[in-house]
Amino acid sequence: MPKMKTKSSCKKRFKVSATGKILAGQAGKRHGMIKRTNKFLRNARGTTTLSKADEKIIKPMMPYSR
Repeated sequence: MPKMKTKSSCKKRFKVSATGKILAGQAGKRHGMIKRTNKFLRNARGTTTLSKADEKIIKPMMPYSR
């Protein structure tokens, strides 16, 4: 039986934590920073965990990630 393939877009954008949650980069920081508030930019640092609903969509695309 051949191995299942991981979606290339998912392996570039998401990472699975040790507890099995999906980590993703914060949205809204690519361009247009002038119009964003300093509070928004501060809060959008680092990564965030996806919601359960979004996790259900991403998990099947990454078959070998725990």
